[in-house]
Amino acid sequence: MATNIDSVINLNDGITMPLFGLGTAWTNECSQAVSYAIEQGYRMIDTAQRYGNEEDVGKGITMSGKDRKDLFIVTKQWQNGHDACIQGLQRSLVRLDTDYIDLFLIHGPREGRNVETYKAMLELKKQGLVRSVGVSNFNIHHLEGLRIAGLPTPSVNQIELHPWLQPREIIDYCKKHNITVMGYSPLVKSKMLKNQQICDLAKR
Repeated sequence: MATNIDSVINLNDGITMPLFGLGTAWTNECSQAVSYAIEQGYRMIDTAQRYGNEEDVGKGITMSGKDRKDLFIVTKQWQNGHDACIQGLQRSLVRLDTDYIDLFLIHGPREGRNVETYKAMLELKKQGLVRSVGVSNFNIHHLEGLRIAGLPTPSVNQIELHPWLQPREIIDYCKKHNITVMGYSPLVKSKMLKNQQICDLAKR
């Protein structure tokens, strides 16, 4: 249970992950936002190849002056496929100016080839370039495909999750199989910032 910004959770592979993080999808002034968030106590920074801002995220981390080992960096592989994944991770490392990624996710199952992409991620983990591997936007049948292939259970499934969207079936499946559910768009991409209940909670 999250009690403050320092709260953490242990993933199924033994890696400790912060419960709160800054999402950077399509963020303007990304470097400044990342640096400021880290100064305010955030330790997880979430980005993706698709967002086109990994380089700005890396600059923001440098601007913060925080030691890399004290941060938890998440990025996501956009193009599925074994070789695409290997090459994609190498480019992400350069753009983020880091030697490793804490959590590497398949961004989505839209192109198929989930098994070969996931196997490539496991290879990268063995090489020490990735600490933990998971998926994003996967539904039950996608996760079942990895299980049937005999692959290790993903540590995380990142899905859209907030008070106005509660996909119970996939959440229950993840709980049953010890997959941590990571929610994105908690305020529906800022569309609910003026919601009275949210404003009342913020004041409290």
